[in-house]
Amino acid sequence: MNHYTLADMRPGLSESFTVTVTEEMMQAFERLTGDCSPIHVDAAYAQARGYGGRVVYGMLGASFFSTLAGVYRPSEHCLLHGVECRFARPVFIGDTLTVTGTVTNVSEAVAEAEIKAVITNQDGKKVTRGVIKAGLAK
Repeated sequence: MNHYTLADMRPGLSESFTVTVTEEMMQAFERLTGDCSPIHVDAAYAQARGYGGRVVYGMLGASFFSTLAGVYRPSEHCLLHGVECRFARPVFIGDTLTVTGTVTNVSEAVAEAEIKAVITNQDGKKVTRGVIKAGLAK
């Protein structure tokens, strides 16, 4: 875990990490949220709709923005103020995702960093885009 404060944040700073989506993650997300939509839990249903398999929950993928902000940048001193995200492509079980965040703006007045976030799959294709507003200790 990193230990950045507001004073350490500067536009252009970037952090990345990778994660592979597993069946266990999907099951845990379903248990936590109660989302049992067949597109996520039934491979035959998903394939009948033109997908190569079960589609990973969009919010499971987007939850890695929390990991980005809380562990990598800004890290332990971060409290999320907001996350906006757009889902560009479906994610599938077994996909390896690279989650990258780049600081685009720092506001000392509200003790907040704005981070442009992107998740790409193992083929280098963007699957999720986002903007994170991270409150920070001074």
